[in-house]
Amino acid sequence: MHIMFVCTGNICRSPMGELLLTRYLAGTTVQVSSAGTRGLPMHHIDPSSGRLMDSVGIESSGFRSRRLTRRMAESADLILCFEKEQRKDIVTLAPTAIRYTFLLNEFANMCEYCAQNGLVHGLTIQERLQSVIESSQIIRPLIPEPTNIEDPHGKEFAKFRVAADQTNAAIRKILTSMRKHYRVNEAPARPQLLSPRFAA
Repeated sequence: MHIMFVCTGNICRSPMGELLLTRYLAGTTVQVSSAGTRGLPMHHIDPSSGRLMDSVGIESSGFRSRRLTRRMAESADLILCFEKEQRKDIVTLAPTAIRYTFLLNEFANMCEYCAQNGLVHGLTIQERLQSVIESSQIIRPLIPEPTNIEDPHGKEFAKFRVAADQTNAAIRKILTSMRKHYRVNEAPARPQLLSPRFAA
């Protein structure tokens, strides 16, 4: 399974999503990547996002941004974005991706709903996530309206911490829901990653 995080510039939010989920799923065969709808190719991660990743022991210096292409979107099995407008941009670029493109908070709520209602199926995390994707059209009206994770680009460091906390919380909700049937690999830094807030 290939999971892709997509934000606007691919330097603030989606890199954090990619790096966090990669750490959480260490030891699995899930591929995680990221891109931006208006991405700046080969740009470094924003220093504030990099600082937050460093604070939980994730090496971010090698990250380079990418601009989303139709081929990238069509190669993914699950696309997680941060704003409603980004979802529109993604499905305009790659119409077939509409079936597996969600706001991050939306998909987290779907995973939780499916777990609570016995709708998560499969032996592997890939199969379980796919079962949520396949149920998404039915359960979308049953979950709360998803909220955006605001873009911290050009803002004070505190805004980056908020975006990191919200991204981490949504990822935790997804993996906790899947962990009802699957134990996510516990990497050494997991206690830090699961802390309520990132370090200053």
